[in-house]
Amino acid sequence: MSERQILMENYEIDQKAISEIIFDSISEGVFTTDHGCRITSFNRAAERISGFSRSDAIGKYCFDIFRTDLCQAGCALRNTLENGNPVSNVRVTIITRDGRKVPISVSTTLLHDESSHCIGAVEFFRDLSEIESLQDKVSKLNRFENLVSCNEKMQRLFKLLPEIAESECNVLIQGPSGSGKELLAQALHNLSPRKHNAYIRINCAALPETLLESELFGYVRGAFTDAKRDKPGMFYLAQGGTLLLDEIGDMPVALQVKLLRVLNNGEYQPLGSTRMLQTDARIITSSNQDIKQMVEQGSFREDLYYRINVINIQIPPLCERLEDLPLLIEHFVQKFRAKRKRDIRGVSPDVLKSLRKYDFPGNVRELENAIEHAFVICRGNIIGVEHLPERILDAVRTDEESSRRASYGQSSEESIIREALARNSGNREKTAEELDMHRSTLWRKIQRYGITSP
Repeated sequence: MSERQILMENYEIDQKAISEIIFDSISEGVFTTDHGCRITSFNRAAERISGFSRSDAIGKYCFDIFRTDLCQAGCALRNTLENGNPVSNVRVTIITRDGRKVPISVSTTLLHDESSHCIGAVEFFRDLSEIESLQDKVSKLNRFENLVSCNEKMQRLFKLLPEIAESECNVLIQGPSGSGKELLAQALHNLSPRKHNAYIRINCAALPETLLESELFGYVRGAFTDAKRDKPGMFYLAQGGTLLLDEIGDMPVALQVKLLRVLNNGEYQPLGSTRMLQTDARIITSSNQDIKQMVEQGSFREDLYYRINVINIQIPPLCERLEDLPLLIEHFVQKFRAKRKRDIRGVSPDVLKSLRKYDFPGNVRELENAIEHAFVICRGNIIGVEHLPERILDAVRTDEESSRRASYGQSSEESIIREALARNSGNREKTAEELDMHRSTLWRKIQRYGITSP
């Protein structure tokens, strides 16, 4: 054998050794397969993550080693072998040799020889356990029961909720429609000593006065024509538990008097009965109206207002806590991904940009509906602007056009808002009413111009 041949052979041996060293030095798990999904190579990181040794894995089918939740129905590597399309960062859960479930991110591509002939496929995967654990910890800091927020006001509220729940005093929750008042009431019940008893909600705006009264207090047989038997009311059913009177501002004044008696001494009288019954249900009330203003106008009893308003909780509208948008979007994406079994991983940056420009008159409920709408329309992995409801896109386009047309008059608009705020001592609600402007629009303009309320 000539010296050149010896040198070439040693070079090839060295190159092979270097390739193996590099292959085993990669921090990601890597393995290759033939056309039949039989493993042909298995690096050290793959051994560490899966728990199977190289000798265990080579020659086996990849689904015998990894046993993922997609192995049979939608194997990424098999799909790449069949259609030639690479797969990037698909999350799956594998079962390790010792039976642990480990989340991994998978990427696959075809494997070619020196002549560009396909000889199999290669899969790269990385362990997501630490990342997801950290994300979960961060997420828990911004979650309380079913409430999600990183807003400063909401975070202060989260800290107070356990003490409010434990106190069992009457609570009035105020905030615009769709802001999460019912979720907050549910959280108060779940955190209270009454959590193992009934939680009952009744919407005071949804029923006429006579029906609302019978639903709250119940009735006895013969109380009216169709009363064929006794029927317990909500105060009876909520015994030992919690009763949420939603939209309390719509309760008729005549019923407010009877509710006040319940709050004063725990007594109520079913329709048609001569007996007084006792209840110890905890009363939580909620409203999207300004109850104090209703008292001033004479449409709500002042004595009842002070009975229900022992603790007052104000939930800000979504337009005043836009920092919550990414958290809420991720929350709803996860919810609908599980509900609809769709592999949608998130939204594009343009979607977030568009949603930040929207006023959200329907608040968090409207955002949830928008994400659900997108899940129906979207056929890919990422929700785009084109998948949002048309009403949101139209509103954003109109706002952008108005901003362009009014840019030359920005300073005058800013001064008008500043003067109106000064006249109303910083009261945004009165300022918005004076300027014939929605409260959320006023808030957005205050933020845009950097106005500090007096």
